[in-house]
Amino acid sequence: MDYVPNFFIKRYLSCLALIMVLLIAGCDRQPSTPQPVAESGVLKNFTGTWSATGTRQIMQLEPGNEAIVFKMSGSMLLAGKDRLNKGFKAEAIGFYDARSGLHGRSVWTDERGDKVFSELQAASGDAGNLIEGTFFGGTGRYATIHGGFTFKWKRLVHSEDRTMSGRSVDLKGWVRFGEAETTPSTTGGQE
Repeated sequence: MDYVPNFFIKRYLSCLALIMVLLIAGCDRQPSTPQPVAESGVLKNFTGTWSATGTRQIMQLEPGNEAIVFKMSGSMLLAGKDRLNKGFKAEAIGFYDARSGLHGRSVWTDERGDKVFSELQAASGDAGNLIEGTFFGGTGRYATIHGGFTFKWKRLVHSEDRTMSGRSVDLKGWVRFGEAETTPSTTGGQE
């Protein structure tokens, strides 16, 4: 058996101990808190385009009125230096009839899996009418988001098999991070 000098054994054990300390210290770290996309209280404006496809169920009511339940999913691409992110997977689910208008919810999910939640409303769901969205929080770096957005919806396909597709027209909005004070209109005071 070959003889190994004590110097090499001590050096080996010292290196092994250092590696163990570094590994234990690295494993003990708590996950960092996700940082919001902007400083608290700073107003950020954005524009964008949402293209989506989905399904709808229709129930005929009194003449000239029908109730529609829809679910859509697609890509939300945002523009401008103040945008939240380049893009999101955007999903929406909602209800429309001529008496109560449009009521829905949407979830935007970024590439990290962080989500932005919003409520959708419109006096009428007819093509070309203004739809307003109000942000009410999110997950991860969007946890303290509030603000709003507006757009008009352009129908591209409504087929007999209950599928549909469309895209937004003139989507614009604003956001702030931090505690909500009083929420301005969905245009952020910008006409």
